[in-house]
Amino acid sequence: MSRIVVFGAAGKAGSRVVAEAAARGHEVTAVARDAARLGQLPDGARAVAGDVTDTETVATLAQEADALVLTVGGPEARLYTEAVATVAEAARALGPKGPRILHMGGGASLLNDDGVRFFDAPDFPEEFKPYAIGQIQALDAYQALGDDVTWTYVSPPPVHFAPGERTGRYRTGLDHPVVGEDGQARVSYEDYALALVDEIEDPRHLDRRFTIGY
Repeated sequence: MSRIVVFGAAGKAGSRVVAEAAARGHEVTAVARDAARLGQLPDGARAVAGDVTDTETVATLAQEADALVLTVGGPEARLYTEAVATVAEAARALGPKGPRILHMGGGASLLNDDGVRFFDAPDFPEEFKPYAIGQIQALDAYQALGDDVTWTYVSPPPVHFAPGERTGRYRTGLDHPVVGEDGQARVSYEDYALALVDEIEDPRHLDRRFTIGY
């Protein structure tokens, strides 16, 4: 079993990653800036107060981790790039035995049928742009890392991504959304967590981005 640190564990995605990983018997550290927001954690998970951009906190947690999972978000773009820089520094400092990084990315950097990023399409909602810019910059930052840090960036669908049912099924793609029979790309937070933990257990997308859908 793996030792997994989840940053942003109080959020909709992070809490589900914690639950999925703990249910499979992994040793999970759930990290939130306010540990009280984590509530009752499942067996096999422990709560830690911390910030993903705090160098000392991340370095300490990384020492005994096999995977660092980032499910953080906010309207300030620099949060994402600072988070990437902090976890990459911590992983790099530990050398070949350093933890892998798995980042809950955005869907705006995925490509539509014309090969254009959803972010660059004229109908992309203005209110989502601050979040999307940060996630796009985070992906750029990962792609600029050297081979001394191992990462995976997991994009949800660009639109239909919400809490729902854990169906136990999903399909994967790379830079284009995974579209169902109805022509839409969609997945629940529960199945997103399933796919992310599957990637921890059976790495298939090292040093690249992938996406999921039904």
